[in-house]
Amino acid sequence: MTSASGDPIPSINEATLTDIATNGAWAVGGLTPSPAALDVSGALLAAVQDSAGSVDLPAELADLVAAVRQRATIGLPRIAASDGVHLSALSIKLNDGGEHPVVIVPAGWNPYGWLPFLFAYLSLAQRGYHVLAYTPRGLGTPGLLSTSEGFIDVAGPQDWADGQSVIDHAQAEFAPSAVGFLGESYGSGISQLVAAHDPGNRVAAVVALSTWGNLATSLYANGTRHVEAVKALIAFTGGSLEEKFDAESQQILRDFLDGRNLGDVVAWGTERSPETYADITNSRGIPTFLSNTWHESLFPAGQTIDSFAKLDVPKHLNMWIGDHGAPEGPGLSGLLGGVPFPGLRDPLQEVYAWLDHHLLGAANDVPGWAAVNNQVMFTYQTKTLPDGTHRITSPARREPRPSWEDVTTGAENWHLTGTGGNGDGSLTERPTAGWTRSFTAGSLTAATAADDKLMQTGQKEWFGNPKTYDLAKFERPQLLVWSTDPLDGGRRIRGTATVRLTLRSTADAATLVAYLFDVAPDGTAQIITHEPYTATGLTAQSDVAVNWLLQPAAYDLPDGNRLALVVNSRDRLYAFTGTDGSTTTLSSSEGNEAVLEIPLG
Repeated sequence: MTSASGDPIPSINEATLTDIATNGAWAVGGLTPSPAALDVSGALLAAVQDSAGSVDLPAELADLVAAVRQRATIGLPRIAASDGVHLSALSIKLNDGGEHPVVIVPAGWNPYGWLPFLFAYLSLAQRGYHVLAYTPRGLGTPGLLSTSEGFIDVAGPQDWADGQSVIDHAQAEFAPSAVGFLGESYGSGISQLVAAHDPGNRVAAVVALSTWGNLATSLYANGTRHVEAVKALIAFTGGSLEEKFDAESQQILRDFLDGRNLGDVVAWGTERSPETYADITNSRGIPTFLSNTWHESLFPAGQTIDSFAKLDVPKHLNMWIGDHGAPEGPGLSGLLGGVPFPGLRDPLQEVYAWLDHHLLGAANDVPGWAAVNNQVMFTYQTKTLPDGTHRITSPARREPRPSWEDVTTGAENWHLTGTGGNGDGSLTERPTAGWTRSFTAGSLTAATAADDKLMQTGQKEWFGNPKTYDLAKFERPQLLVWSTDPLDGGRRIRGTATVRLTLRSTADAATLVAYLFDVAPDGTAQIITHEPYTATGLTAQSDVAVNWLLQPAAYDLPDGNRLALVVNSRDRLYAFTGTDGSTTTLSSSEGNEAVLEIPLG
């Protein structure tokens, strides 16, 4: 069977939906949706356009399509932007004659534009919303109906203006009672920025999933470029750098990748940061729902949390286990009745509750929500499957808090020592000074934030399979390890840890990557958090005091486990600045004793 465009209609069965529910919505190694997610969306698109009802779908999907077709008209408009660029869109207009709000959905950064989340659009329509999904300018594969014209503006002023044009189109087509924006990833930043810049202040609520608050610090923080994130973004636009970006953006991205003109890169990213316009959002009082993940590899958690803290509006922040798009991916792309573990529906159900309250006026429990709800890493219960992987049987614990400031209630200092009898250092309760420890810089090691496929390590965490490390196999010539003794009572780590030490290098620049691990009695470990730091302009054999914040975390260290700090020079997520084979020396000096500060809550 083929669609109206002549393309084959994917065959959808329970196995397709099980794939999404158990493996997520993303393909291995990048931002492109998984084959299962694309198949579901392709079949749904064909089904809503098929007046004969001949597309074969599982019963729940068929019922959803029938319910929406009965009450709505589905269209594929091309929306003209103010400069004449045409944006691909999908519209669902409810036809019951009543007033309804519209939910506008700017697509995430992927080569298929609005196409992958047909399930979410139909779900919104079934709840009583008009829906207008669109592909931001420049995104999409040439020849695909969901591809938009123009060059990618990376959530810049052209995208803000495009959002205004989309609102204009929505008002003309639907005459909505209110306008809301729902975005995931790239679409989440655009949603916040359009709401802040629309001259008519027409956006009544925003949902921003796997989002950023500060694009500049997402890409470049602590002097370190997050190169794998930018490489992935360029790779999954639906074309080459030259085809998809104008000359100015090409130069910015090349400068970033080459480590040049980084001041210009920061200014470019700052202009595209919702945080920059927090005062406008506050003055407009736009209810804002944000979510992110603890081990986010594209838009690290800290910058989203910092941006959230600057909002003084009705607001909510969910922090989840995993990486970019993992929690909401199944619910956006095709999550039905037989979910493999409890809690899998929560990310999207809470999104819908937020929209229902602020757009439909639903008298639900949203006004009573705590502003922050943190999922505590790996506190789920699992069972082992025949293939050796694990499936969640009881969801991870969540901790509501009135504000981010209430997440951390205390702190504990662990002081770094010199080498002990086992060759590693210790983390002790008393400051020590006068020691030095060195390692050879430039090599990747087994201490790493993620495996070689971007986002996949964190995707597995969300589904109950966090990566296990072996502390004994960490390559001591290329890194340093410090650890506590077994800790009675464990620790409730809540918030942002800080590392302070003294650095010296035989090169004029050095990158340090700090990792915090939970080490079990058998030596196996799980990562809690990490963060890189790069120092430049070093003078050979001169000491420099450095300190930096690790990414925020919510983690329960079990009773009897050890806390370990590992520092190396290179992680595949980040640019290495320094000289291969150079020597990095870390030390603790009088008055600037090396310390790891752990937040507790």
